[in-house]
Amino acid sequence: MLITGHDPVFEKGRINLQNHAGGFMRVRLSGLLSLFASVSIVVASGHTVRAGEIKITEMAVTTKIVKGNPIDSVSRISSSSVKALFCFTRLTKDLEEDASVKHVWYKNNQFAAEYDLPVKGKRWRTYSRKLIGKGASGDWRVEVLDEEGNLLKSINFRIN
Repeated sequence: MLITGHDPVFEKGRINLQNHAGGFMRVRLSGLLSLFASVSIVVASGHTVRAGEIKITEMAVTTKIVKGNPIDSVSRISSSSVKALFCFTRLTKDLEEDASVKHVWYKNNQFAAEYDLPVKGKRWRTYSRKLIGKGASGDWRVEVLDEEGNLLKSINFRIN
């Protein structure tokens, strides 16, 4: 849905948009529509406003998760020193409704693995695990994507 106008003003269940002529347009969100955290309204001024936006507050590639937290942060590691790596993500979201994120792993800019991970609270921690075997040497990247495939954050590291 494309709305021509300026910055929106939110009210409970409604969005007020000022149009380019100075008038206001009121958009009422249906009960069903307002339940979805992934609803986006694109405003012609270039702003994107998302209901229930997910924000990454911490992200790390680590050798181990202990008590729900990473024990280190890897930027370079030898493939012979680990059997697996973990991508840890701490995030927040605006709404209580369940959501999900994807961890997409790339080696030398080629797809390597993808993990769908649930987000069940306003403050949530999650991680994915990638086995490291022979031939794992290279430049790696993990991207975190929201349910619409928007990039939330990425992290790069190297395996020797």
